Amino acid sequence: MNHDLQTRLPAITISASDAERLRNLAEAASEKYPATAEFLAREIDRAEIRGVDQPIHGVVTMQSEVTFRDDVSGQTRTVTLVFPEAADVDAGRISILTPIGAALIGLSAGQTIEFQTPTGGWRSLTVVQVN
Repeated sequence: MNHDLQTRLPAITISASDAERLRNLAEAASEKYPATAEFLAREIDRAEIRGVDQPIHGVVTMQSEVTFRDDVSGQTRTVTLVFPEAADVDAGRISILTPIGAALIGLSAGQTIEFQTPTGGWRSLTVVQVN
């Protein structure tokens, strides 16, 4: 795994409605979760933003069920990406304000993203399927 900042990130797509709400969320969370809020803001800034008249299919959006593989452990998980107030790890609902949630937004099946965690470690996730 590349331990320098990754220069080639996968292309991502976010709906205009999700992007606006996520920008506000990242700003509001910047004091409590500075590293994750900054990561989420960077992801939104680099995303292709699609209007309501441009449907997004096969891409991780808010409320998507996504199956992903942790490329280090090889473990596969299926989760639903939700806003913080709906998060429940035991029920498989992960918050967009977690490093994994922020990394998954906008990806499609087959895409891999490598990112640094708030504790300084590196993770690599590959999206297997989006429902």
